[in-house]
Amino acid sequence: MDRVWVLFVFLFLNIIFCSNAEIKKPRIKSDSRSMILLEKFGYTQRGFVEITVTDVSLSSSLSTPDPALFGFFLLSEEDLVQAIFESQQQNPGSNPNSNGNIVCVLSRPYIHLLFTFRDFYKSSQNSYNTSFPITRPDEYSLYFANCAPESQVSMSVRTEMYNLRPDGSRDFLSVGQAPVPSIYFLFSLVYAVFLAIWLYFSLFRNRLNVHGIHQIMAGLLLVKALNLIFAAEDQHFIRLTGTPHGWDVLFYLFQFLKGVLLFTVIILIGTGWSFLKPFLQDREKKVLMIVIPLQVVANIASVVIGETGPFIQGWITWNQAFLLIDIICCCAVIFPIVWSIRSLRESSKTDGKAARNLAKLTLFRQFYIVLVGYLYFTRIVVYALKTIASYRYRWVSVAAEEIASLAFYIFMFYMFRPVEKNKNFVLNEEEEEEAAQAALRDEEFEL
Repeated sequence: MDRVWVLFVFLFLNIIFCSNAEIKKPRIKSDSRSMILLEKFGYTQRGFVEITVTDVSLSSSLSTPDPALFGFFLLSEEDLVQAIFESQQQNPGSNPNSNGNIVCVLSRPYIHLLFTFRDFYKSSQNSYNTSFPITRPDEYSLYFANCAPESQVSMSVRTEMYNLRPDGSRDFLSVGQAPVPSIYFLFSLVYAVFLAIWLYFSLFRNRLNVHGIHQIMAGLLLVKALNLIFAAEDQHFIRLTGTPHGWDVLFYLFQFLKGVLLFTVIILIGTGWSFLKPFLQDREKKVLMIVIPLQVVANIASVVIGETGPFIQGWITWNQAFLLIDIICCCAVIFPIVWSIRSLRESSKTDGKAARNLAKLTLFRQFYIVLVGYLYFTRIVVYALKTIASYRYRWVSVAAEEIASLAFYIFMFYMFRPVEKNKNFVLNEEEEEEAAQAALRDEEFEL
């Protein structure tokens, strides 16, 4: 069972932990894990990894552990398959072989051993600083291995993973992440133009038909544009210096506001609030009261995931919590649309305005289908692109997610724009009679 669990963690970390390096300063305290993933980075033929280790402390319930059983190594994507195959046979950290000797991952031929604690103690100092060149382009994962049973490690680590540009300057973004700042900046400009068009044509030229929901939608566009510009600045400074210089704070703040506003707008549109009815029912209010606190928790999990890494214990739990909350929110926003569709279907048979209600019903059905498609694409397809795409093309998943989001925003804002005579709601008498007959046929068919 322990072998299966270690293999699961090994695979899970390599799948979910995408390349997004910067200068990291993890502090590991009394940790007994056999494998700790620190960083993952896509290198060119001119890459480097720098590691500084200080305040090392080893403890064991058995005899004094051999420092050679503790060390750092790189594992390339090419060698990952071999490592996984061997992990199925034995614990990847340590496991006695048939002769009773310890088989340590640090001695395996498929890894790139950087140094062990034996080198640290030979330095006769409280710190050890070393740099290693990377000459074979690939995506590498930086691990710390503990091959001594019943032992715990405490230490402070500083890691720098980067590629050298032609001018000799450092690029702290992985090869596959290098275009990401430009992608975010481009889409921030697109949303800024989108917001200007929405304000002019929708809110100013049709101000008599503007409802509260339209103003909230304008706020969503503003927050989305700011979120993208701060994301671009965050990634830009990480690429140049290895640190975000405070832009990550603004990025997380507006990411939280964007998430809350997006789900709120979807729920309010789905209930028909403001432009179909001026109030929310109790069950619809409960959905909002569930989704908004969950977005707070999701944002906290996102900060922990983004600002730490798999070196902290419980990092997998934070990832699982984030995915679970996101799924719950995605499911919750669908219910108000289903309720509206059901209500419109019933009212189309009873209130004498069949065509008008059927037009609304068609609109909400279209919104439901597009929303489900958007959630499926951004949660499943984008995740698949992140996992199956070559490390050189990880930016493709970012571009695909932003393109899908923009398409969804355009559809949602166009279908529910403020206009005096919305073609979806205004119909003539012949269409009313035809729709009434269609509703009657549907009722007879159900009976």
